[in-house]
Amino acid sequence: MSMRILPAASVLFCPLLLLWPAAGSAQEVGTAGPGAGGVPRDINVSQQMLSGAGSQNNNWLHTNGNYDQTRFYPGNQINTGNVKKLRPAFVFQTEVLETMETAPVIVDGTMYITTAYDHVYALDAATGQQFWHYKHQMGPVTTFCCGPNNRGVAVNGGRVYLGTLDSKLVALDAKTGEVIWQKQIADPEQGYSETMAPTVVDGKVLIGTNGGEYGIRGFVKAFDANSGDLLWTFYTIPEKGHEGTFSPTDATGRDEHRDIAAEKAAFAKDASFYKTLGGGVWMNPSVDLKTRTIYFVVGNPSPDLYGAIRPGDNLYTDALVALDLDNGTYKCHFQYVPHDVWDLDAVSPTILIDAKDKSGKMIPAVMHGGKTGHVYVHDRSNCQLIRYSEAMIPQENMWVLPEPNGARMLPGANGGVEWSPMAFSPKTRLAYALNLHQPMTYHVEEANYPGGSKLWLGGAFKTIPAEKQWGRLAAVNVDDGKVAWKYDTEQPLMGAALATGGDLVFFGEGNGNFNALDARTGKRLWSFNCGAGANAMPVSYMVGGKQYIAEGCGGNTQIDFKRGNSVFVYTLGD
Repeated sequence: MSMRILPAASVLFCPLLLLWPAAGSAQEVGTAGPGAGGVPRDINVSQQMLSGAGSQNNNWLHTNGNYDQTRFYPGNQINTGNVKKLRPAFVFQTEVLETMETAPVIVDGTMYITTAYDHVYALDAATGQQFWHYKHQMGPVTTFCCGPNNRGVAVNGGRVYLGTLDSKLVALDAKTGEVIWQKQIADPEQGYSETMAPTVVDGKVLIGTNGGEYGIRGFVKAFDANSGDLLWTFYTIPEKGHEGTFSPTDATGRDEHRDIAAEKAAFAKDASFYKTLGGGVWMNPSVDLKTRTIYFVVGNPSPDLYGAIRPGDNLYTDALVALDLDNGTYKCHFQYVPHDVWDLDAVSPTILIDAKDKSGKMIPAVMHGGKTGHVYVHDRSNCQLIRYSEAMIPQENMWVLPEPNGARMLPGANGGVEWSPMAFSPKTRLAYALNLHQPMTYHVEEANYPGGSKLWLGGAFKTIPAEKQWGRLAAVNVDDGKVAWKYDTEQPLMGAALATGGDLVFFGEGNGNFNALDARTGKRLWSFNCGAGANAMPVSYMVGGKQYIAEGCGGNTQIDFKRGNSVFVYTLGD
């Protein structure tokens, strides 16, 4: 799970947010707003449209563009030759001045965006005219660690689906914003919450959960898109077998310095902690329709740093997992960091690609950008690792064990690649990954389970004031794992990348710069400062034969980038 990092002067164990009272955000349900009256056209997103989303230019129908989650927009009207003419077409200001991580979804000229505290807006995607505005009626208790984020909606038929901080799944009428149904996913008083966008496929709404910092038992659930009824649940922490093989090394073969004998002895005495072992899933799965398989990664074990009370590999935390789409049964997994005590878990969404295997044969693959600073490429048929990339950022002193007085290790607990979705261009065969460089010390403290509404880290992560922090967009060749080029920034990067058929890569920075790079060389070709942290997820689409690029500028709570409340939409000027 992502964590807001403590400054060095902070106390060792610092509960960032125990409860976040909804009263502070004064939510209510409604469709009121300028231009209220609904979307002036019918909205009907078919499964055929969702399945073919990656091969058309008009719409952006998924959080990450398509079921493969490549974040590749095939259009090339905006390209390396003319991107310098990119200008704001409109700016839409929400009423929520707070962290923004949304990925706009565009359906036939209508844009759906979300904000912190689970507001949803429907807009004209060419002009910014507001059609409706939904404010979620938050429950009395919400529990979340890293900001009141929301990363967007899913669309299907005439409905929009939203996950909420009080752990509900809400279905809205896409034309009016009216609530059709809402279902409780899990108990927020036990540490469960939702910040991810749902994924809809073949009549199922897929959604995981936050809560790795509160001792939850993670899951992915499928709900009926029509009725909201629960169809299946897969727990990311199995009741039996979560000890794994007591692997002494990480995915790259490096020694994790575990006391395996002590862990086995402790496990023999008590293995009942699986109900509080964490393992949140809070980013979208990729979907392989041909094999009816979903792929996703699982977050950290609970508590984050104090591993003595959770002996074993803590499966399936810090792992890639594949499930049967139709019934949620297990297919395969691969764990990156067994028995993680550094919060270097698996967060950034999986991407389906074809890649070379170890013999050079092109096969269906799935990849993940890790907080460790590696891009991992797997065989999609069995989850086994084909290769991992060169380190994209500095690694030092891995895997030193956390100590009461702190132990320095790079990368810091945010990564590497945090939740930020990578992009992949089939034209360049490069994966584009947003990285953070935040030197930290890792501190451990004995801490028993305090109850689900209380933060449970078992220590702290502290940045080192004397050491510079920075960011890096790294382009990685997926067939050999080499870093083709890198573009460094003054601040750590958090948000998402967007690759386009115009050989461009778009991404934002915490200082407000929204940039376009040459996808083949990393040369910066264009930049615009939007006045607040550009830490949302950029998308592209067309309306009336004109290509647009959209990016939210609301800053970020987790690393405290300047807050804003706007979505900027750009197109080519004269």
